[in-house]
Amino acid sequence: MSDLPGRAAVVVVGGGVIGLSTAYHLAASGVRDVVLVERDELGSGSTSKAAGGVRAQFSDAVNVELGLRSLRTLETFRDDFGQEIDLHQVGYLFLLDDPGDVARFERDVALQNGLGVPSRMVDVAEAKTLSPLVETDGLLAAAYSPTDGHCTPESVVLGYATAARRHGATVLRHTEVVGIEHDGDTITGVLTSAGRIETGAVVCAAGPWSRAVGAMVDVDLPVTPERRDILVTEPIPGLDPRTPFTIDFTTSFYFHAEGAGLLMGMSDPDLIPAAVERRTPSLRGVGVASGWSGLYENTPDHNALIGEAVGMERFLYATGFSGHGFLMGPAVGEVVRDLYLGRRPVVDVSALDVGRFEGRGARPELNIV
Repeated sequence: MSDLPGRAAVVVVGGGVIGLSTAYHLAASGVRDVVLVERDELGSGSTSKAAGGVRAQFSDAVNVELGLRSLRTLETFRDDFGQEIDLHQVGYLFLLDDPGDVARFERDVALQNGLGVPSRMVDVAEAKTLSPLVETDGLLAAAYSPTDGHCTPESVVLGYATAARRHGATVLRHTEVVGIEHDGDTITGVLTSAGRIETGAVVCAAGPWSRAVGAMVDVDLPVTPERRDILVTEPIPGLDPRTPFTIDFTTSFYFHAEGAGLLMGMSDPDLIPAAVERRTPSLRGVGVASGWSGLYENTPDHNALIGEAVGMERFLYATGFSGHGFLMGPAVGEVVRDLYLGRRPVVDVSALDVGRFEGRGARPELNIV
């Protein structure tokens, strides 16, 4: 491939939102010769298969901060990047039917409020008002934040890719990383399907395939792919376009407005019909117009891996977001830029270092779908 650079200051592996945000922020900060390589089309991995949700309602403070900072970027994305992303801040609504979950979400809301998130607990009647399709039988309460919502992943990818190139980064599609050369603990080059790139730094943002990339430099990144399925219904007459991103927390069944229909999903897609029958019975006769499958990139504690490897200089990683990579991508790109430049990150992600699985203890995120 003639446009493959012979050398790079840093090679970013993975062309999803994490990798592209990282490439953009590196190039925009003045790092010369930033090269991003993607083995397929940009955003063709987990990013384009995401439900598009963006939120800051998490149980772990670092995730709240990453989500909130990303939301603020997405709110001005159209003006800052010249790219429409169809951001709909219709809110996230977590439906709760277990007393223990209610108590925990009350604590989470207090944490979120302390960090600037306008989330609040709502009673069952207000939950029904916010999301009229919901059958409230068995519900005890709900948690809601009005500034959460959803947008179009492919548009965010395009915005970052265009901006990264504008700042001088090289963004290559259909270029697979097949090896990483190193001399002891020093990276010397990246081998791709199109040739070799001399470099002393690599950022692994390869999503579900990150473990294989880490293995190239003997770094264990405990990321496990998990298939998830999403369905989009036929048009639903009278559907309120302001329907929030609604999640039946116990079952993980979720839905939000998508055009004239609904986008819906669940951790076990085979149980979607039962979940619809229980929580949104008015939808049981609605047909499915389309759907797709994608991969979550799970870690043992459902928290991301962000940091720089011990024992391999300048091998940085940002992966394992367990379904939350798209919504955290804007902030994570800033964080990785700061780690590369050796300065204090805009969000302290030291607790997300992979070393937490080597004696320091896992750090579970509980508000997962």
